[in-house]
Amino acid sequence: MRAAGCVFAEDEAALLIAATTDAGELEALVARRIAGEPLEYVLGWVEFAGLRLAVAPGVFVPRRRTELLVRLALRSLRSAVGASRNDLAGDDGFETPLHGSSTIGGSVLEVCCGVAPVATAVKRRMPQASVVASDLDPAAVAAARRNLEPLGGAVVEGDLFAGLPAGARFDVIVANAPYVPTDEVRNMPREARDFEHALALDGGADGLALHRRIAGEAATWLKPGGTLLVETSRRQASVDLEIFESHGWRAEIARDDELDATAVCAVRA
Repeated sequence: MRAAGCVFAEDEAALLIAATTDAGELEALVARRIAGEPLEYVLGWVEFAGLRLAVAPGVFVPRRRTELLVRLALRSLRSAVGASRNDLAGDDGFETPLHGSSTIGGSVLEVCCGVAPVATAVKRRMPQASVVASDLDPAAVAAARRNLEPLGGAVVEGDLFAGLPAGARFDVIVANAPYVPTDEVRNMPREARDFEHALALDGGADGLALHRRIAGEAATWLKPGGTLLVETSRRQASVDLEIFESHGWRAEIARDDELDATAVCAVRA
């Protein structure tokens, strides 16, 4: 595997060996990885925010930087329901215990959810919260349902908010919508550009086409005082601020250098 270019060949080999006791199946898994298929697809899962989430071929694989959205969502939800910090104290960096001892409610929607990493991480930590995820890609919806529905969350298929019932309102809306400019998709690592569905990567000419739509549509689905959280890049953050402010949001940028993560945090002005 190292000869094939796998940087962490020993670690990956250990994971593949642990995945099966059948020599023939192991050989097939190794062959898939050597051929360039993402390790997460070969294993069928990805580690995210302390969880193992199911993934499926073609569906966007959650990156660790998106854990910033989990932290921001938990913080915003705590504020929305009037909980104190002690109500949600945890020891994993997410302010809440992983195994769901919180009795705090509230509601969260994750759009462009992929495998629903943020929704699932929030639901695991806040089981009393109402959590919904939405995606346009049927393969993503199927994977998201494997992760979220056993916890009592719901997953709908639709373009952004189109699959939601009329009148639904949420305390927090989160989105990791595609934000790679079309002309830059070809420069992404091969594991992304050749294996993940284009609709999960391509954000339009400047990468922010979906962000403009979210900025224009999300307010209808937020409760009064609710918060909108959208992952972006450091390079695009200033333009994103202008986009959200032009649609009537009061917005600021959150940054986590350790995760190399950037997000827009917005409330109605």
